[in-house]
Amino acid sequence: MDKARILATLNESSPNTLIETLGIVYTDFTGDTLTAEMEVKSHVYQPLGFLHGGASLALAETVGSVLSITTINSSDYYVFGTQVNGYHLKSVKNGKISATAKFINKGNTTHVVEINLFCTDENGNIFKNCYVTMTNRIVPKNNFE
Repeated sequence: MDKARILATLNESSPNTLIETLGIVYTDFTGDTLTAEMEVKSHVYQPLGFLHGGASLALAETVGSVLSITTINSSDYYVFGTQVNGYHLKSVKNGKISATAKFINKGNTTHVVEINLFCTDENGNIFKNCYVTMTNRIVPKNNFE
């Protein structure tokens, strides 16, 4: 499948999910990386009017999990994020957040993923606002029968 079709398939897979609620859109896929974006608007704010750290982590966990999903046989396996470590580096009030996930280690049962989040503000300035590492477990679906 070509990149455009993969991105379309990923973006069509999100109705009635947190991904849709947050407005996350997949924008790039290389096979080893996956990128998605999210607008910073009031629906992802914390009470002081800044991007909620949990929304940043949800974006990061989304691209980290889905990157793992793109490399497994999803007919036979599930991917579960088991650990997420996030470092919030700079607060964000508006603009667009872009998250790119890439593999640190890709084993048969465990994937370790690094996710970098960058913000583009209304003036076109780009800055790193969050760094995340994530561990995913690859679990056979027959464990759930």
